[in-house]
Amino acid sequence: MTGRTRAMTTLAVAAAVISWLVFPAYPQSIQNRKSGGPSNPPPAETHSPVDEKAYKAALDRIPVPNEKYDPWGIARPAEPRKSAKKSN
Repeated sequence: MTGRTRAMTTLAVAAAVISWLVFPAYPQSIQNRKSGGPSNPPPAETHSPVDEKAYKAALDRIPVPNEKYDPWGIARPAEPRKSAKKSN
């Protein structure tokens, strides 16, 4: 009988500790419900066609690079130059 009592006590203490850890999350959700909190999404912004035209024009002005971008170029050592002629 002692083993069962000890197991029940351990279970009750574990449940109490878990409930104490979870309890602080509840006041935030209760407060949000009372004030109408984040349930209302922000109004969507509308973009005028003038902004879209200016954006596309700015993209067209970006120059095209001559060389392909290598994001790992700094991390790798430089490749040795390849010679056109083989030396004997």
